[in-house]
Amino acid sequence: MREVNQYDSHLKPTWCPGCGNFGIFTALKEALAQLKIKPHKVAIVTDVGCSGNNADFFKAYTLHALHGRALPPAAGIKLANHQLTVLAIIGDGGCYGEGLTHLINLMRGNHDITVLVHNNHLYSLTTGQYSPTTPKGTVTKSTPDGSIEVPLNPVALGLANQAAFVARGYAFSQEHLKSTLTKAIRHVGFSLVDILQPCVTFDKNQTAAWYQERVFKLKKKFSSRQEAFTEALREDKLGLGIFWQEKRPAYHQELKVLEGKPLIAKPIEKVNLGKLIEEFI
Repeated sequence: MREVNQYDSHLKPTWCPGCGNFGIFTALKEALAQLKIKPHKVAIVTDVGCSGNNADFFKAYTLHALHGRALPPAAGIKLANHQLTVLAIIGDGGCYGEGLTHLINLMRGNHDITVLVHNNHLYSLTTGQYSPTTPKGTVTKSTPDGSIEVPLNPVALGLANQAAFVARGYAFSQEHLKSTLTKAIRHVGFSLVDILQPCVTFDKNQTAAWYQERVFKLKKKFSSRQEAFTEALREDKLGLGIFWQEKRPAYHQELKVLEGKPLIAKPIEKVNLGKLIEEFI
């Protein structure tokens, strides 16, 4: 327990009783402890939302970013010091809504960050409005007649946009989630882990009982993205585990300027800005 507790700050989590955030929080700490990564070697960027409160509860370098903007700072931190383990903790609204362009671009570039999406299919911090992953027809405060849009499929999106590591977890399957997160963090390159998370306060449809009837652990390793994509499109069942993983150079490994040592360890060249400033005076 001591190895796990080293990631706890002096503040105690304040999520709703029974919230899936507790399971994700614990699984992440256990994964980091298993990988023997010290708190000062971890940088976490959180988004706005219930999941964003990890910035207060997690003992590591943390940055509480703007809504939908957790991913760009995470990528920047990794480029500045690629010796850090960099994580982005974000909700389905921030990642698949406001931050969707960031997600797709970082996938394409294969930036070496692990993105943990707390996917409860709602904007729960603001009391339960519909999000990009809300099932069509769902009645929420912002969709009193039922959601019109069809929901975004995060796993299929990751597979289609060249993410090097794509997985799905479940907040109430903590041991399996820990195993998935361990592999995602160990992976060199972009890792997307979409974590199904029942919202016990505002979602009375997709409850723990609802998930228990649908989730199952993937037992096979897919031989191609196409095969994994077919499984990702299933609507009757929700597979848990790794859908796809491939080895290819991460973004920072292909930058010539980062060869040899991290950017923060390189000497700062003296630049005379006098002439440039004179042009604007």
